[in-house]
Amino acid sequence: MSQGPLHAEIAERWGAEIAAGLRAPGERLSVEEAAAAHGVSRSVIREAVRVLESLGMVTARQRIGITVQPSSSWQPYDERVLRWRLDGPERPELLRTLSELRAAVEPAAARLAAHRATPVQCGELAAAYVGMASTSRSADAEEYLAHDITFHRTLLEASGNPMFASLGSVVVAVLEGRTHHALMPHVASADALALHGEVAAAVRAGDADRAEACARSIVDEAAVAMLREGRG
Repeated sequence: MSQGPLHAEIAERWGAEIAAGLRAPGERLSVEEAAAAHGVSRSVIREAVRVLESLGMVTARQRIGITVQPSSSWQPYDERVLRWRLDGPERPELLRTLSELRAAVEPAAARLAAHRATPVQCGELAAAYVGMASTSRSADAEEYLAHDITFHRTLLEASGNPMFASLGSVVVAVLEGRTHHALMPHVASADALALHGEVAAAVRAGDADRAEACARSIVDEAAVAMLREGRG
């Protein structure tokens, strides 16, 4: 196997272990020890460490070795970090905080999109909504998820604000978290689906108030639904 897949596999394993708390902050190991433990070369371990260093999950220093970092140092919006954290024990709390962030950002993005969305983006929103509607009886499947992600990523991008657009990973994490951890109903909520259609229509019509209000209702409904499914 080539070094690329090997170092990626080790970075994936360590990242998941760190996020799950199986490797505690301050834990240290040497490149040599890690190479021997995994049966790979030191260069493979160094490449894996570079990946995790870029995410703030470890540091590597000469004569000190590899040190696991606390979660306060991690890249909070990186899709890999979010996925690993959602697979760990802090999933309910993380989904709550991500939902709060969505509630702060998406309604504002929808308002801006009503003023700034391009014709192409309006078409992409409408197409994503149609895709969601056509797969709504399997809302916990990957096809519906893909349309849902496209809708919300496009909405953030249509805001014309690159900072909002950069938060697409947050939306992806929440939507994937719902689907992959059985927090999504098998049949989509008719009300939630209708709200997506109303957002798309409001953005196309340039109705900022309506776009903002409907986007707020979407994130509010999603937060309540996740709590309900989590208790079910």
